[in-house]
Amino acid sequence: MTIQVVGVIGAGVMGAGVAQNLAQTGHQVLLLDVSDQILEQAKQEIRNNLRFQTLFNRKEKTDNLDDILSRIKFTTNDQFLDSAEFVIENIPEKWDLKKEVYAKLDAICPKASIFAANTSAIPITRIASATQRSPQVIGIHFMNPVPLKPTVELIRGYHTSDATIETTQGLLTQMGKEWILVNDAPGFVSNRVLMLTINEAIFLLHDQVASASDVDKIFKTCFGHKMGPLETADLIGLDTILFSIEVLYESFNDSKYRPCPLLKKMVDAGLYGRKSGQGFHTYSKS
Repeated sequence: MTIQVVGVIGAGVMGAGVAQNLAQTGHQVLLLDVSDQILEQAKQEIRNNLRFQTLFNRKEKTDNLDDILSRIKFTTNDQFLDSAEFVIENIPEKWDLKKEVYAKLDAICPKASIFAANTSAIPITRIASATQRSPQVIGIHFMNPVPLKPTVELIRGYHTSDATIETTQGLLTQMGKEWILVNDAPGFVSNRVLMLTINEAIFLLHDQVASASDVDKIFKTCFGHKMGPLETADLIGLDTILFSIEVLYESFNDSKYRPCPLLKKMVDAGLYGRKSGQGFHTYSKS
């Protein structure tokens, strides 16, 4: 089964990246969010990213920027999803929000449509319970920036069918992605480990053991990591980090997932990382 029309729910950093990747690989995309302002920001971000890629890939044949953008319909009207063969959801890690969104999707989308949750920590089986199509619900954990990352974490929920996995793998192949298939659990593999690492790195800063730059430098120069844990947190977004670690804390009832007070304070202050211009490091917003 070849997927042609894909709905993308949420036009933040991840949703915009997913939409761009899909449009670049020839798919028709319905990018949905709650406001025109968010959608306009997403359009500008995608335009800038495409221009940037063109500068660094002049030897490769690429579609015209406007042709790629023309494959994306930016809309606040969820009724357009009645033509979506596949839907990828990218909204914040809040269960009440997700539950409401999936109930709406279930009512609007064709009965054969597959729902994929691009979630950091919420179990796929729980998400599927908000629909009447549990066998057609799967997790795809894309990495940021989506168009440049070659591999995703693919998550099988309790009821996810083999047919859904096969169709999803076909779409990922069309998008130029490889995948690693894992079973469902809060945080899956990547974030069950990564969120602990980031949270502990924030505790190091909170306890004044080392500066943010020195924490990151140790991971980059001693272990060969491309980014340190606090730089990674800034890239993901500290609000997303907090949501994710709270899901893990609630899911496992284990004190090792207790969010660092400094993380909570920074989120309250609006210091989200790259997207706000300030997190553990300072960034230009130009």
